[in-house]
Amino acid sequence: MKKAFSITIGVCLTVLGAGDCRAQVSDDVVKLGVLTDMNSVYADAVGAGSIVAARMAIEDFGGTVLGKPIELLSADHQNKPDVGSSIARQWFDSGKVDAIVDVPTSSVALAVQQIARDKKRIALLSGPASSDLTGKSCSPYTVHWTYDTYALAKGTGTSVTKQGGDSWFFITADYAFGHSLERDTTKAIERNGGKVLGSVRSPLNTPDFSSFLLRAQASKSKVVGLALAGNDVTNAIKQASEFGLTSSGQRLAGLLLFLTDVHSLGLQTAQGLTITVPFYWDMNEKTRAFAKRFMAKHKGAAPDFAQAGVYGATMFYLQAIKAAGTDDPDKVMAKMRETPVSDFMTTNGQLREDGRVVRDMYLAEVKKPSESSGPWDLLKIVATIPGNEAVRPLEESECPLVKK
Repeated sequence: MKKAFSITIGVCLTVLGAGDCRAQVSDDVVKLGVLTDMNSVYADAVGAGSIVAARMAIEDFGGTVLGKPIELLSADHQNKPDVGSSIARQWFDSGKVDAIVDVPTSSVALAVQQIARDKKRIALLSGPASSDLTGKSCSPYTVHWTYDTYALAKGTGTSVTKQGGDSWFFITADYAFGHSLERDTTKAIERNGGKVLGSVRSPLNTPDFSSFLLRAQASKSKVVGLALAGNDVTNAIKQASEFGLTSSGQRLAGLLLFLTDVHSLGLQTAQGLTITVPFYWDMNEKTRAFAKRFMAKHKGAAPDFAQAGVYGATMFYLQAIKAAGTDDPDKVMAKMRETPVSDFMTTNGQLREDGRVVRDMYLAEVKKPSESSGPWDLLKIVATIPGNEAVRPLEESECPLVKK
C-alpha cells in the first residue's frame, strides 16, 4: 500500500507539475466578476459588451476548468472608486470571486487593484488606461492586459509630433486616466522635439466644452490634445467642429478613441483622425471570425479593443488555471508570466513582472466616408508599433516589483 501511494503521488507530481494532489479549485468553483461601466461614458466601449466577451470566453473554454464549474458575475461600478471598492470587497469576501475582469475608469481600477492585492486575488484589467497601474501602484496580482496611456502616447503623441504638430495644448479629464495620459503624452512630445503650451482640466461627464475650447484656441498651439475618453471625447470633438477649431488651422488629437466613439461621431466628423489601438476587428481572418461571433451576440455591434481584451484576458486566465492544476492566485500568476500570449489579437505577447502585457499596438487613421463599405468599416491600419516599443521600458519603471 505504501508503494502504491508513492506511485500515485509521483504520477500527480508529474502530471500537474504544480506540486501536490490536494484540492485544486477553492470552493469547488471558479468565479469571475466583470466590473464595468454599464450606463455612463464608457458603456458602449465596455459595459454589456464586456460581459458578452467574458461569457464567450467561458463558453469557448468549455464552461468548466479542472472539472469544476466556471461562474460569471457582473456589476456596474458607476465610475465611482467607492462603489467599485465596495463591490470588489463584497465579491472577494462573501462572494468568493477569484478574479475581477475589465474595470474601466483608472481611478476605480487603482482602488480595486489595491483591494485585490490585499486579498491576494487577481485583477484582469482591460478597460482602464493609466500606466500607474503597472508603475508606482503596481501589484503582483494585476494583469494589465490591453493597453495603457504610455502606449497611447507612444503612438498618437509621437506620430502627430513627428508630422509637424510640435506645439500642444491639452484638454484633460480631471481624474487618474487623464492625468496619466497628459503626463505620458507630454514626455513623448518633448522626446520628439515638441513642447506643451498649456492645459485645462475637464470634469467627468462634461456637457459643454466651449470654455475649454476657447482656451485651446487662444493658446495658438498647432495641436489640441484631447486626453479624454468615452462620451467626453466625442462631445469635445463635435463641439470643436462646431467652433471651427480645425478649420482655423489647429489639429485635434484624440488620444483615446474607442471604435464605438468613432461610430458615434460618424466618419464625416471623425475622418482623418490618427488614433492608437491594440486591436481592430477587420485586421485579419482571426479578428474577423471573432468579430462575427461577437456581433451575433451583441446586437450587431463590432467588438471594441477593450471588449476583445476581456475575452483574451479571461481565456488566458482559465488556461493558466488548467496548466497550473490549481486556482491558487500565486501559482496562476506564475503560470501566466511564463506562458507566451498568443490569440486572435496578440502574437508572442508576454506578461511582465510589473503586470503589463507586452503586445504590438497599431497606428490607425479614421476613414473618409467614401472609403467605408459598412457601418463598422471605420479604420485603416497605417503602422505597427512593436510591443517592445509600445510599452514603457522596465528601466524607467517605478514599479517596486521590477528588479533593477
